[in-house]
Amino acid sequence: MTAHPTTDAPQALPRDPSAVDTVVQGIKVLIQENGLTVGDQLPSERELGERFNAARNTVREAVRILKAYGVVDVRPKIGAVIVNRHLDAVLDLFSFQLTISRETFLDIQGFRKLIEVGSVDALLNRATNADIGELTRVNNAILEAKSVEEAARRDFEFHSALLAIAGNKTVLDVYNSMKPIIMRLMETGKATDGLQGTHDTHARILDALAQRDRLAFKYQMSTHLDHGLNFIDQTVGGKPMSSRQAP
Repeated sequence: MTAHPTTDAPQALPRDPSAVDTVVQGIKVLIQENGLTVGDQLPSERELGERFNAARNTVREAVRILKAYGVVDVRPKIGAVIVNRHLDAVLDLFSFQLTISRETFLDIQGFRKLIEVGSVDALLNRATNADIGELTRVNNAILEAKSVEEAARRDFEFHSALLAIAGNKTVLDVYNSMKPIIMRLMETGKATDGLQGTHDTHARILDALAQRDRLAFKYQMSTHLDHGLNFIDQTVGGKPMSSRQAP
């Protein structure tokens, strides 16, 4: 009888945690069990090594990882201190996104649609006339920008302020954590598409918000977020073909 080869792909075995992973997890448990909070010190490297039966280099690498996570900061003559730099750590991570490909654009704008279009009901319920007036001021400031970078900053400020009105701090924090790559998209748009189009589309979004027109808001915001694909297709290697000063 002829043996038939199996079609099942080999399954990867779970990886045992490394010594560093074990210490990282141990420090997290230590923080939780002892109720440590921002500003509190961790035990010294020697004490952590004894506690977790780990070499000094292993402890040092675990602390370095926690620092990268934004959980601790290492200070001279003090040692590891608990901090709250989670958002900054994520911002640092996104700042390494060097190129804006078509696929990246679609992913980021798809995320923004989920957040910005999806916040329509909260915005319609919470936005006041004063809120809309402040958003109008921020939008008008885009036309006064003297550079592509300044225009992108003001564009991001508009969208972030809009989401702040929706009142979900976690959503706003996640959105702001993606600021470096969203800003890069916005800079590309300002360099190739100018400022007036952005301003006018924002104005239509605000008009729909003021009129409490749910369908119009969703349409205007979706159209606005989709529009950037036109200029992404005109870029090379994620950088504008002509990065000129904004008018």
